Amino acid sequence: MRNRRLFAGLAIAAATVALTPACSGGGRKATSAAADAEITIKPADGRRTVRPDRSVEVTVSGGRLDEVDVRQDGTTTPGAFGADRRSWRTMWTLRPGVWYQVKALARNSEGRVTAVMSRFRTAPAAHRIGIADVTPQAGEKVGVGMPIIVTFDGPVGDRAEVTRALEVKADKGDEGAWHWTSDRQVVYRTHRYWQPHQNVVFTAHLAGVRAAKGVYGTADVTRTFAIGASNITVADARTHRMRVDHDGLVRTFRISMGKGTTREYTTTSGIHLTREKKPVVQMESPNCKPDQPDCDYYKENVHLAVRISMGGEYVHQSVGEYDALGHRNASHGCVRTSPAGARYFFGIAQRGDIVKITGTSRRFVDEPNDGDWKYWNYSWSDWLKDGDL
Repeated sequence: MRNRRLFAGLAIAAATVALTPACSGGGRKATSAAADAEITIKPADGRRTVRPDRSVEVTVSGGRLDEVDVRQDGTTTPGAFGADRRSWRTMWTLRPGVWYQVKALARNSEGRVTAVMSRFRTAPAAHRIGIADVTPQAGEKVGVGMPIIVTFDGPVGDRAEVTRALEVKADKGDEGAWHWTSDRQVVYRTHRYWQPHQNVVFTAHLAGVRAAKGVYGTADVTRTFAIGASNITVADARTHRMRVDHDGLVRTFRISMGKGTTREYTTTSGIHLTREKKPVVQMESPNCKPDQPDCDYYKENVHLAVRISMGGEYVHQSVGEYDALGHRNASHGCVRTSPAGARYFFGIAQRGDIVKITGTSRRFVDEPNDGDWKYWNYSWSDWLKDGDL
């Protein structure tokens, strides 16, 4: 109500200014006054079936726009002026099935104000689409390799429209891009690793986005998370050493990787991301029975385990065989290290840290496990291309 009264006051003031006589003293003939500014608002006043994926546009002739205010149920809709302030346009799509109110003020060359107000209603969505999950979680502190993974609750037909509605703001301005991994999931990866110790805000301006014919988003989604310390680890199966760079502090630990007697017992080379960590994880050979001949069966509890792939690879404290650390590969595929190394690695680990494995014949990027985060194993040019990686 207060906003209506304020705007009404501005309109009355504008009318008063427009009625001021355009003459001067001294008996000279008055010059003609400049025409009032004319404001056009689209969609037109009173419309009730406006497509929500259309923008609100305000233009003026014979003047410049001073103010534009677009509101839906008291909430301001963001927009931007053109460079010459003769136009204004909403930045994002509109919510389906609701009323919007538009107010605009403009001035002509002599400073007289024109005020216009209109209302319209967007068409309701016949079918809706929303976001089922966003990774990372709100408020989570993650590593410098962490992707943003957005999963929708239905198939997306118009990927370009949905991608345009996704916004990422990082305190330090890191460059990144989206890549669709399926018709329900899109992933954001930075060009280079995130810069550490900053906040990131992800917003899906999904309300009003046309995801497919007759399918619209109805609500925006925002998540804020933090990039923590820079943890970048390089583990080499040939030198049997693991170099851990924690915010510039480098430490090296002796390790032992997969023994390589079978494909399953060969550690995968490539850039991995840490996924989770647990004090104790029970591990058992996946395709081997206790009484099966010629089978290297095992079932054991490992301590200080940090998962780096969905295929069962971890960085963890060695289960015995400490003599192998730094000398030979003796594990069933994991990266084993000393108690001191495991405690240090476990202590600093956060989801999304970089772990690069080198020196083996088995490539991480070729693994078929669902849910593996292989995103850093592709070049930036490949990431920017449409289609499967």
